[in-house]
Amino acid sequence: MDPTTATNTGLTAAEVAARAARGETNAFESPTSRSVWSIVRANVFTLFNGIILACFLVLLLIGRWQDALFGFSALANTIIGSVQEFRAKRALDRLALLHAPHARVLRDGAEQEVALAEVVLGDLLVLRAGDQVAADAQVEASERLQLDESMLTGESDPVDKGVGDAVLSGSIVIGGGGTAVVDKVGADSFANTLSSEAKQFSLVASELRSSINRVLGWVAWIIGPVSLLVLNAQMVSRGGWAEAIESGAWQDAAVAAIAAIVAMIPLGLVLMTSIAFAVGAVKLANRKVLVQELAAVEGLARVDLICLDKTGTLTEGDIVFDAAHPLSVAPPAAWEDVLAWYGAEPEANATARCLVEPYPVQRVLDPEARIAFSSARKWSAVGFPGAGTWVLGGPEMVFAAPDALRSPEASDADAASHAELRRRAAELAASGRRTLVLAHSPEELTPERAEAERLPGALTPVTLLTFRESVRSDAAETLEFFAEQGVAVRIISGDNPQTVAAIAREVGVEAAEGFDARELPTDPDELGEVLETHLVFGRVTPSQKKEIVTALQQRGHTVAMTGDGVNDALAIKQADIGIAMDSGSAATKAVARIILLDGRFSRLPGVVAEGRQVIANIERISMLFLTKTAYATGLAVIFGVMLLEFPFLPRQLSVTDGLTIGIPAFFLALMPNRQRYRPGFLRRSLSFAIPAGIVIALVLALYSRMALDAGISQAELRSGSTLILGIVGLWVLIVLSRPIDGLKIVIIGAMMVGLVLIYAIPIVADFLEFVDLSLTTALLVIGASALAIAGIEVVRFVHRRTAA
Repeated sequence: MDPTTATNTGLTAAEVAARAARGETNAFESPTSRSVWSIVRANVFTLFNGIILACFLVLLLIGRWQDALFGFSALANTIIGSVQEFRAKRALDRLALLHAPHARVLRDGAEQEVALAEVVLGDLLVLRAGDQVAADAQVEASERLQLDESMLTGESDPVDKGVGDAVLSGSIVIGGGGTAVVDKVGADSFANTLSSEAKQFSLVASELRSSINRVLGWVAWIIGPVSLLVLNAQMVSRGGWAEAIESGAWQDAAVAAIAAIVAMIPLGLVLMTSIAFAVGAVKLANRKVLVQELAAVEGLARVDLICLDKTGTLTEGDIVFDAAHPLSVAPPAAWEDVLAWYGAEPEANATARCLVEPYPVQRVLDPEARIAFSSARKWSAVGFPGAGTWVLGGPEMVFAAPDALRSPEASDADAASHAELRRRAAELAASGRRTLVLAHSPEELTPERAEAERLPGALTPVTLLTFRESVRSDAAETLEFFAEQGVAVRIISGDNPQTVAAIAREVGVEAAEGFDARELPTDPDELGEVLETHLVFGRVTPSQKKEIVTALQQRGHTVAMTGDGVNDALAIKQADIGIAMDSGSAATKAVARIILLDGRFSRLPGVVAEGRQVIANIERISMLFLTKTAYATGLAVIFGVMLLEFPFLPRQLSVTDGLTIGIPAFFLALMPNRQRYRPGFLRRSLSFAIPAGIVIALVLALYSRMALDAGISQAELRSGSTLILGIVGLWVLIVLSRPIDGLKIVIIGAMMVGLVLIYAIPIVADFLEFVDLSLTTALLVIGASALAIAGIEVVRFVHRRTAA
């Protein structure tokens, strides 16, 4: 029985309108990305913003607004970060809306497609293979309806659903069809929760973010004790706590202490990471790539092995009929009518539908029983009154099925005939064509046999059918890119192994033959060994695809999985990075992290490049910011222990930070960078930043000690310290920007000009409290800068050797 012709013709238009008016719809405020409030909260209400605000208010209260510039800088950081993330949210929301899945319902006796939000309580859902159930419902009619509820229960085995059984939204139809009456909608339904999670754009945990958050956590722990240490030093250097409070010198001490505290906080690093992530999402959206979690872009850059499903990924996915190759001298007269029935059958899969044109319906057949196609067993069967049973499926599955699937009365077919069948099928498959066999048995397909899903006995092969797929024009080029980048490829498909191997060779994968997945070991370690030595696998079941991904992950690989069919959903969900084609099933897209909206496989190199740009650029600028944190912490500790006045005003540090870190980091974070990913981001960043920071802190401390011994005034000492920090900071920028070319020359040159101008323009120099340098101070500045530059070069030399 066709489920769409069940006695229930669905709701009427009036009933739908009435229920919608009562709010009994599937509509649910499920954001496709971060809410505006969550973006604002993440950018505004942070521990370090709180510290910055407290320091800012203290300076305003004591009338030192000139030194409160960092407050406006922090405000700008917050606004820029929020705006960038909001722009990314809008872009992704629009894309998610355009590509939102639909539900199929029966209303007024006619089948309609409606948005998920327009499904109402009591609607009659029409379910077919590949659909994702839109709302919780009860089955009213079932035609061998099978669901995969693994995304809800974790169990990957298909679940048969009969009349009266419950189906949960979020489950996937993997076989048969049916209708179901919706009994839960909106917030009560699993679908909205799943949809919300699937489409969510969020700056979630990643190696970059977790590493940066770890550093921020360390700074948060030490900033309190270090602040007290430096404040004590400033008070003591001004005559002691009592005298400083009585004379009002405590205000200068507070300003110096705030300068040390603010310098320790790498506020801009969080901003630049957010900007790089958000801009990356928007750029990919413009390239027709929907990133459901931007961390997936970073993750794809770390992938070292990618598993590809053949159909829809390497090939266009449009199966066309090729030819029939009769195997019987006198085939049963009805075989062409049977193929016509398979092509016209409402629940026909894509392959069977290709039979419509070559075999149009000439005679209407009325089956008495049938076994729906299953991707697990690779065959289907139908019985017609007085005409026996017809089986359509993979040759090696139909004629080499496990004994448990055979009827007890079945007898072995002629061995020679079966050997010839397998030989011809292998020849055709080796040419890259998909092969199916149509077989006949005189045994009737009784409802009991259909229920048991057993192959009938006395099967005789009637004809081999071949189908072909067109290979994607961009497949070979994309696979070549992955090979150049050191990313291994495994092709796993449900098709004949030799067919898959032929397609693989056509796109440049060196595979002499395909491995039959029915021979794969079940032990994970043994499976991993096979996966390391073979590239192409055929006759892979959906559960095996997941096991393959798991086995590869257990061997230390970061695995990406691409696909478009519902049979890929389990593996895509299990993979580190799941990639779906927009032409794929709603279920597959729901669990994927990246969706190729135009279905072009050639988009993947661009996604990888974007991920590598994010990782490499954030690593580069993190060294800038962490070097600043390191030398600021070192200065605070050294000057705190030595009980010396801090050699900077907050306004002076704000300017050098902007010239040597903030402004150039903004451009560096967005520049092209295809450096290959290497694990150990935080270790590499700190192994440069900490020693470089120590060098800078020690040189500045040495300069201050020598300047004080030479009787240089505090104003002149600060002017010299700021110049040293500007020169050395620009050198750190040069070191980390190598090779220096193109836009980098412009950026670094502009920052150098800026450093000169802040000393040369009188109004700026007066505001920053710069004074002319004496010959002694100038010589000390030159010597200290040269010493620091030499030290940084040594640090970078050692860092490059150890990091490599």
